[in-house]
Amino acid sequence: MDSTQNLDYAQPAVPVTGGSMPLLGFGTWQIPDEDATRTTAFALESGYRHIDTATGYGNEAGIGKAIAAAGLPREELFVTTKMPPDHVGRERQTLEESLTKLGLDRVDLWLVHWPPNKQATPEAWEHFVAAQSEGLATAIGVSNYSLEQIDELTEATGVTPAVNQIRWAPAIYDPTVVKGLSDRHVVLEGYSPFRASDLDDPTLTRIAEETGATPAQVIVAWHVAHQFVVIPKSSQEDRIRSNAEGARITLTPEQVSAIDGLAG
Repeated sequence: MDSTQNLDYAQPAVPVTGGSMPLLGFGTWQIPDEDATRTTAFALESGYRHIDTATGYGNEAGIGKAIAAAGLPREELFVTTKMPPDHVGRERQTLEESLTKLGLDRVDLWLVHWPPNKQATPEAWEHFVAAQSEGLATAIGVSNYSLEQIDELTEATGVTPAVNQIRWAPAIYDPTVVKGLSDRHVVLEGYSPFRASDLDDPTLTRIAEETGATPAQVIVAWHVAHQFVVIPKSSQEDRIRSNAEGARITLTPEQVSAIDGLAG
């Protein structure tokens, strides 16, 4: 692959510990390890530079093969993985196993996948802080945490998660959550943007027609307009590329507001 072929839609990013985090990522949930190499390779060829995986997905090894084969400079890639909530007490071992499978000496972002036993669990977060200080994870964060749980981690350790990855889409847009994370300087990263959406919604179809896009692309563009990180997932090559094209679409303030109005 020509590593200089970095398409425009791979560029929008937000600041995060140690650098920047592309607003567009390639989600790999439910992609089996035997398919992960092919799909990740195609995503990289299509311009994605942010890959999201997790220990629980069981596909880190396949993704690692695609990363190795791509031959891209390490600084061009942003790789996220996550620790399962039932791995408390095995934090360091879990991360080292992930790094081995991914073929990397560090990840750009390491997340607690869910609050262990539905609790913030500062004792686990302390191991994340240690891994960051050792250079094994450039940035550390959480997934599916409440604002109150994030505050508990901050109060216990003095280190606030850089990112909170949550289920997110126009239909569940919540300005209170947006402001709460922003006030804490936590990046909002959304997953399952299409599963939580009605792609036949008249507002989405109207704006799709106005922009010459698909409703799915409009949803991606809405995330980018708000500076929300979005990680659409697909194992179909045409959809992988199509989803990425959404990050190149510029919505008007009126269109963004109309999409915001789908919430509730």
